[in-house]
Amino acid sequence: MIYALLCYEFFKIGLFAVGGGLVTVPFLFDLSEKYGWFSTTELADMIAVSQSTPGPVGINMATYVGFKVAGLGGALAATLSEVLPSMIVVYLIARALAKWQNNSRLDKVLAGIRPAVLSLILFAGWGIAKETITDYKSLAVMLGLLAAMRLLKKSPIYFIAASAVIGLVLHI
Repeated sequence: MIYALLCYEFFKIGLFAVGGGLVTVPFLFDLSEKYGWFSTTELADMIAVSQSTPGPVGINMATYVGFKVAGLGGALAATLSEVLPSMIVVYLIARALAKWQNNSRLDKVLAGIRPAVLSLILFAGWGIAKETITDYKSLAVMLGLLAAMRLLKKSPIYFIAASAVIGLVLHI
């Protein structure tokens, strides 16, 4: 039964995760509240680990949740269910691409989806910020790293590594 529930929930998440892995975060907040599979603090940790490990963030988080809830079988069920909607959609789009390539209505639909994706990402960022910015030290680290990213324009991996070292040194 737990496998069917993981498949159902992560298929839904995969179906609406237009715009990248961080768009899945609001759905994961909902899973946390609905089933209690993980806390919001664990979710913040999940996001940090998923961002710093190879692979797509949404899939990494699905694998993590599935494993936490039901072991290896749960990880496989959640991961495959997260990916399946994208595979179906890509297949259908590839078949219809020649027919709809210059369709102005489709362009308008896609343009209408962009603000929704932005709002989901902002919602996810707000939820993560509430969980992780707990004092002035963590706020200062966040603002410092944002400024450094903006000024130095280096790969995000450097800033992830720097934030890990800073967190260890400052005991955040």
